Amino acid sequence: METAATQISDEVKDLNLESYVLELEADGLTVVPPEVTGVSAEFFDRCTDVLLTQFTAMTGGCPISLEAGPEGELSWPERPAGPRAPKDAPPPTQMLIQQLLQLDRCFRDLFVNPVVDALIDHLVGRAPIMGGKMRRLSSTNSFVKWQGEYGYGPNLGLHCDQGANPLPWGSRALTANATWCLTEYTLEDGALAYVPGSHRSNAHPGPGAAKAAKPVACPRGSVIVWPGSTWHGAYPKQTPGLRLNAVAYYRHQAVLPQENMKVTMRDEPWDDCDNPAMMRELIGFDDIFPYEAQNQPVPTLASAAA
Repeated sequence: METAATQISDEVKDLNLESYVLELEADGLTVVPPEVTGVSAEFFDRCTDVLLTQFTAMTGGCPISLEAGPEGELSWPERPAGPRAPKDAPPPTQMLIQQLLQLDRCFRDLFVNPVVDALIDHLVGRAPIMGGKMRRLSSTNSFVKWQGEYGYGPNLGLHCDQGANPLPWGSRALTANATWCLTEYTLEDGALAYVPGSHRSNAHPGPGAAKAAKPVACPRGSVIVWPGSTWHGAYPKQTPGLRLNAVAYYRHQAVLPQENMKVTMRDEPWDDCDNPAMMRELIGFDDIFPYEAQNQPVPTLASAAA
């Protein structure tokens, strides 16, 4: 008998994704090539061009290219040291571009890809009674990373994305990540680091976890998918140029989002994409919670209605 953790949906079967589901169950991470997602190289070119243009606009005019990275001197504001960046870390060689859904239709189309949606749905699961899909978008970002010693230290910044949620965790992912690689990922180029099988611990990384970490090497156009329980971080980028991605970060419907898209996307062209119905669901426009006004029926005094 299939358990809740191993049940295969019709979408997974129809798209022949069983082998990727098996990798998710066994290793806690899978890499899906572009020939499976159906996304063309020209489409990734468009995404890349939008991000490079946005970087230049956000930094006050700093030129940037895939081959050379930022081509001007950058000045960083004071920043608090976090658990993934030691206090003595050198200046950052990475910038986060947020709210990709608002930048260009190419990202809205990318994030309604049916292959990735089927895998995320498998990780997050369906509602136990009504059967509806529980995956929602939490945020959409791009990590723009260039050459430098800046990194997450010797422990590679290993963490669980759903770490803010109280233990114990169950078999269903509370959050999940789909990282679209807009450049090749290699160890030297600052690839994602992860610990195979760590998702089964349903716990935070312990001391020495980095010794078991492996780089996720894959060609441009691949999408890396993993649940929020998988231990992961990143390696520093040792080579010239950029490591660029577009990240769709998902949550279970019951988990607080990073971006309040029901508000931020309300007046944006969210329906200008390949699958407006899926995007509406991913944003959560029709979700009961969190509500902004009375959303349940209110009775009226019968005599007043007569």
